[in-house]
Amino acid sequence: MHIRLPSGRRLHTYLKIGTFVLVGVFYFAFLFRESLNAFEHRERTTTTGFEAAEYAEPSKLKLKQLQRQRALQRIRPGVANGSSTITKETTAASTSTLNPAYEYSEELHSRTERDLKLRREHLATVCGRYKLQDKYPPNPWEFFISPGHNNLVWCNVFKAASSTWLYYFNILAGYDLKYLQRTEVQPLELARQRFPRPGLAELLELLPSALSFLFVRDPFERILSAYRNKLEGNRNSFYKALGTKVVHRFRRRSASGAYPRCGPTFEEFVRFLIQEHATGNRFDEHWAPVYSFCTPCSVNFSIIGKTETFQRDSEFIIRQAGLESLLLGKLPRRKLRKIANQARNGVKSAELVERYFADLDRSTLDQLLKIYRIDFELFDYDYLKYYNMVHSWSMDPSTTTTTARHERRRRTGTGTGTGTETLGTTPASSYLRTLTAGPD
Repeated sequence: MHIRLPSGRRLHTYLKIGTFVLVGVFYFAFLFRESLNAFEHRERTTTTGFEAAEYAEPSKLKLKQLQRQRALQRIRPGVANGSSTITKETTAASTSTLNPAYEYSEELHSRTERDLKLRREHLATVCGRYKLQDKYPPNPWEFFISPGHNNLVWCNVFKAASSTWLYYFNILAGYDLKYLQRTEVQPLELARQRFPRPGLAELLELLPSALSFLFVRDPFERILSAYRNKLEGNRNSFYKALGTKVVHRFRRRSASGAYPRCGPTFEEFVRFLIQEHATGNRFDEHWAPVYSFCTPCSVNFSIIGKTETFQRDSEFIIRQAGLESLLLGKLPRRKLRKIANQARNGVKSAELVERYFADLDRSTLDQLLKIYRIDFELFDYDYLKYYNMVHSWSMDPSTTTTTARHERRRRTGTGTGTGTETLGTTPASSYLRTLTAGPD
């Protein structure tokens, strides 16, 4: 049976069919054109890659020749320039150094090598002058050794960029980056699970072939940073008991017989350090002097980094160890404050040191220097500037007369000193001989 459709319905059906056909044709034409474009782009990329590789080889040869020339100049100083120039520490170049990508600079590399050599020579001179090698034998307690990464050896000086390098060692340990950013486990605990504390024999065996380093900081900035992070305001739950102990020992009770609930003041903390040192008690690692903690006079470190040039020095260490692909650019910007253990308010201790030391008197500063003076000497930091921050009168009545006498001598230029005496301090040589003669 044949059924006829009305003429109107038949025309509508034909229009639908035609529309579908046209859409299909355009769609397949579009896919064909995109395929051609992709094929042409792949051909161009391949050609460009061959050309780039062709032109890259001469550049590599030139770079190797330049590096060989610079190496010969370092071995035979004076060939190119006729004389060598000694400069002070240079700060990091304007190019970014750890995060984001770093553009390698041969000039920056040479300056860094020169600065690090001067630091090692200065340290060796001070160690030899006061015979500190015999007094402080190697102490492996806070060393980290990564044998699988060119025998990288690091002594962890707390409150001297230690949090950042703990993050790096946890990367070397194989932890996932996302896990490191979100975990609440302490970085030190994670690192020790993969890098246990070495024994003395293991450390001494690896050191000659290792790239060993530590980072140091102005000693008084370091103890101020430790105080702000661990004791100020009793905010740190782990150190709250110690803060309460310091308050009870050095603060007078109020009229009601109760102690204030706030943590110790910086002046109370300093008096605690002085008393602990006088009684021979072991210091917490966050404020233990570096000379007895990492024993740099007994351990011949390859690199002595400083927090003042932290980015530049860290970049140099990473490149010397051949760990660029593993560590460069791995510090996340969003979590940087947590990873680097920065202050809550973002203000660095170096900017506040004058305000805190204004609470101390000169007699207290003299006693504090007996603990940390060797660190100032070894790492070439200036301790004299702190005498301009403290006040001259003593808070201890028993020392008021002595302090006043030193003050009169300083102002009038009289006394038995040499003219360089500063309120009870002695010249560096005799002072350090006194420090190194007795027990620590």
